[in-house]
Amino acid sequence: MNQPIIRKLLVDDRNELFDAQGMRFMEVPSHFGKIREYTRQVLSDCPEHFLEGNLLEQQLSELIKNGIKHGNACNPDKKLRIWYDFRKRVRFIVEDEGAGFVQLDDWNDFFARRQLALFNQDFDKFLRFASYRGPGSDENDGGNSLIAALEYWNGGMIYNRRKNKVGVVRWYMNGSL
Repeated sequence: MNQPIIRKLLVDDRNELFDAQGMRFMEVPSHFGKIREYTRQVLSDCPEHFLEGNLLEQQLSELIKNGIKHGNACNPDKKLRIWYDFRKRVRFIVEDEGAGFVQLDDWNDFFARRQLALFNQDFDKFLRFASYRGPGSDENDGGNSLIAALEYWNGGMIYNRRKNKVGVVRWYMNGSL
């Protein structure tokens, strides 16, 4: 019988995705209302062939939003640091000043059960895992952006040990789509 491949969020301080050498850098205050502005600023010199409509913008916006909202509690005195690189692939590192994604293990458990329900075609059970709600979630949160992110960032999505910094990469065939 086939076994499912269970995907999950990883923690690894030493992962090469955290090597910021040669990357551009931007530090911004945690203003929730400026997420789109920050996203556009980072993507202002991104090659057109990496943009994929608005998928890249959506994914970067989610990384920035999570750092501002969940990490820095929308406190403009706290900074969000963004490293970015568009050479042959898209790569970001986003770091906030918060306590980190403390529910990461719970989210991984939720996501594993969701994947198993889908693999086993148990759609009633799968629907019970439609969205993740952690202790810090509000009515606008559901953890679904992380599900999409694991699919989108085909080169990896890694958190540091403190879980307040995430590194992501998306590879393209021959440097293009």
